[in-house]
Amino acid sequence: MSRELITHYPEIFQYCGIWMEDIVHHTPRGDNVFTLSSTNKLLRQYPYATGLKTGYTSTAKHCLSATAEKNGISMIAVVLAAPDSATRFQEAQTMLEYGFACCNLYVDENTDPLRPAAVARGAGDTVSACYASEFRCISIDGTPLNGIEKEIVYQDGLTAPIKQGEVIGTAVYRLGDKVIGSVDILAGENVESAALSDYFSKIFIQFLL
Repeated sequence: MSRELITHYPEIFQYCGIWMEDIVHHTPRGDNVFTLSSTNKLLRQYPYATGLKTGYTSTAKHCLSATAEKNGISMIAVVLAAPDSATRFQEAQTMLEYGFACCNLYVDENTDPLRPAAVARGAGDTVSACYASEFRCISIDGTPLNGIEKEIVYQDGLTAPIKQGEVIGTAVYRLGDKVIGSVDILAGENVESAALSDYFSKIFIQFLL
């Protein structure tokens, strides 16, 4: 439930990440200012805490869904049926620290330029290329990710017409002999099918060369 909430409604952090705030109550007799503080003490005690929600009932005891972010990695720790409030915060922080210690994050923002891809039967002989997105990979067992290699593979036999945004290749990521992920490579422009005049132009250029 916590993961669904923060994934689809990340604006929740604008509220659950506040430790203390003054609230102004407007009344006909004037404004009253009072201070509210969060029941999530991790916001004050743990520097990487971002939220999320505390809870208590006589049956469930002291509960906590705690979120935190460190070095680009987001974690959720859930504590149920803790005997007291302090224990739930201590246990959540221990789990979060364990998770951060076990995880390594690799990010390739894919800002490097790509060579154009060859196109057959087009008004142009090539089409510019761009990445569809960045690439992210996380290891949860402590495996180092500094040995990741990227290979750019264009589709064979690209033929016009090609539309901008069409998939024309793949950036393949490997760690050792294992493929760990990929990112689509997209056409950066439209390439129309060659007209008769385009063929004459190409022949003329080749004659001059």
